[in-house]
Amino acid sequence: MELIVALAIGVLTGAGVWLLLRPRTFQTIMGLSLLSYAVNLFIFGTGSLSVGKPPVLDGEKVADISNYADPLPQALVLTAIVIGFAMTALFLVVLLAARGLSGTDHVDGKESDS
Repeated sequence: MELIVALAIGVLTGAGVWLLLRPRTFQTIMGLSLLSYAVNLFIFGTGSLSVGKPPVLDGEKVADISNYADPLPQALVLTAIVIGFAMTALFLVVLLAARGLSGTDHVDGKESDS
């Protein structure tokens, strides 16, 4: 399970960095989104991946602290998802405004001759 999550984080990070280095703004925005997904998976993975464990302790099972899932990474990832969605929407609005003003969607504002 940990190997699959580590590979997913690596692939998302690699694809995100590659898209960040592209000359068009939409590809840059998609790269930032992929990087935020990779960070979310990383934060979620720090909470010790567990299946079927409750996120909060029961009153009678307080002595066995290893029998629950850590709720802090889950809360952090949920907050990061909401913030990431809002930032992506803001970036897309800025992209549309910049494209309307400059007539191109290149990061530097110039079309390439190739």
